[in-house]
Amino acid sequence: MKERFLRLMGGKKFPITFGTFHAVFFQILKYAYGFHSGNIVKEEQRFQFMQEIIQDMHLEYEDENEYISDLLGEISLVKNTGIPLEHYYSKNCAKEVFEQVYQAYDYKMRHKRLIDFDDMLVYCFELLDQRKDILSAWQRKFQYILIDEFQDINKVQFEIMKMLALPENHLFVVGDDDQSIYRFRGAKPELMLGFEAAYPDAKRVLLDVNYRSHREIVASSLRLISHNTQRFEKKIHAYTQENSGILENVKSENDVLEGYTDQKNVKEKCDVLDIACGNQKFHPVNYYQWKDQQEEGKAIIEQILQSCQKGYSYNDCAVLFRTNTQPRLFMSQLMAYNIPFRTKDNIPNLYEHWITKDILTYIRLAQGSRSRKDMLQVMNRPNRYITRESLEEEMVAFDVWADYFYDKKQHWVAERIEQLEADLRVVSRLGPFAAMNYIRMGIGYEEYLHDYAQYRRISADNLLEVLDELQDGAKAFPTYETWLAHMEEYTGELKKQKRRQEMLADCVSLATLHSAKGLEYPIVHILDVNEELMPYKRAILDADIEEERRMFYVGITRAKRQLHIHSVKKYNGRQMDRSRFVEEMKEEAAPQ
Repeated sequence: MKERFLRLMGGKKFPITFGTFHAVFFQILKYAYGFHSGNIVKEEQRFQFMQEIIQDMHLEYEDENEYISDLLGEISLVKNTGIPLEHYYSKNCAKEVFEQVYQAYDYKMRHKRLIDFDDMLVYCFELLDQRKDILSAWQRKFQYILIDEFQDINKVQFEIMKMLALPENHLFVVGDDDQSIYRFRGAKPELMLGFEAAYPDAKRVLLDVNYRSHREIVASSLRLISHNTQRFEKKIHAYTQENSGILENVKSENDVLEGYTDQKNVKEKCDVLDIACGNQKFHPVNYYQWKDQQEEGKAIIEQILQSCQKGYSYNDCAVLFRTNTQPRLFMSQLMAYNIPFRTKDNIPNLYEHWITKDILTYIRLAQGSRSRKDMLQVMNRPNRYITRESLEEEMVAFDVWADYFYDKKQHWVAERIEQLEADLRVVSRLGPFAAMNYIRMGIGYEEYLHDYAQYRRISADNLLEVLDELQDGAKAFPTYETWLAHMEEYTGELKKQKRRQEMLADCVSLATLHSAKGLEYPIVHILDVNEELMPYKRAILDADIEEERRMFYVGITRAKRQLHIHSVKKYNGRQMDRSRFVEEMKEEAAPQ
């Protein structure tokens, strides 16, 4: 925006400030409090502070990184929404525990004179609210305010901007309420929808031309989003070759080719030809339903390769998904085909998840390991009430271990140790898929995950998904050796891929719907468009479903020329229904 402004102004300098909310607010704090870049906390410092806090409080967790990330996310939400701490109920721990964590984190930050990006908002609001003289000075500086991407604003940011805009209220905001997808950060479409109530004299200007997408993609997206009730009604039409006059009087291929002799325009040439000559093979919006993820991934790869044969490149193709765990199988398929890809998100390695490590520990024990470390890992998963003190030797003998509890007259614990030994004998005779099923149901590991989820106040479904995905993937491997070899190879390839991503000039883009916002690609594939994924299973309330629909709307409008919607009949071995969003896109008329 700054570059375009300076170019339009012919390079002349004007007293105009460009910046993100955080950059502008930090500038205000810098003058008021003398803050400098060294006062902005580094991500590793935030992690260290939280690590110290949860250790001092002796909080229990399985995955430290995940737990710390969740707690920091909740602290951020509280600050961005302005919710009083005493009115907030944590999803990760008891209310009182979260309050202590929040206060301890806040103390460490203030003690070190550090601020994070959320503090920039909170501190700036408090400063301008309490110091009218400072507010007045900044009001004189910022007499006209333009806010872009207004649909992503949160309550604290809006309150600050309302203060700064006074008394003239020269505000110009630009946004699309249908693309508000950051509720988890405190952004709500209600803020944009309520703008005219806050400013009754405001005038609305509708930008009704979509310059990115093919007309059928635009039409499908409007049919979908019209199902939302909390939105501005709007009619959008696509700016295409047809309505811009390029295809007037076209009667043959030669008429089109005359204007497309440059090979650099091969993609545009193909699309214009398809439209002009009525090519029945060209479908801007395509829907598929595959047997399972394996078949789905293979089909997407074949379609990407076909696109490249027509003149497109890997860079022209994007594969989008709802959650960052979905593309794991697809990534392994891309590796097998030696197709380069770049991920916009951190895709966690399934084989490094703590649940996977528990399962593999059970399998190592079944194969003969008797190390104390392995026993300690799973001896109380599920809870067998076995004490660590009962294991003193580095190598464990089951009979000696059981005798320890018989001697203490704790026969029921000794019997559980004997049952564990018997269970491991069963697992040793099974293949990977059957072994996982026995560990889940026969040994009771799935029950342990339910108990753990209840203790942590998190959804058990997310934990069970890890088991489902791991077990479904195990079907392809008849022996532990081949399964473990695959895990090692996949992990190694994933690390190599991460190292060389930045050096790749031509590669397929993989991104969640959230991180794809603002991007565009000639060809977009969206995978796993199924109920429980799109919309996500945690979306229960109407407001949640509408946010999911907006997220899907963002995904489909990333496509410029072709959009491929993929659904599966089975996901991680479970029967799945196609997403309601597919039918909403296909409807001939929007609901009244």
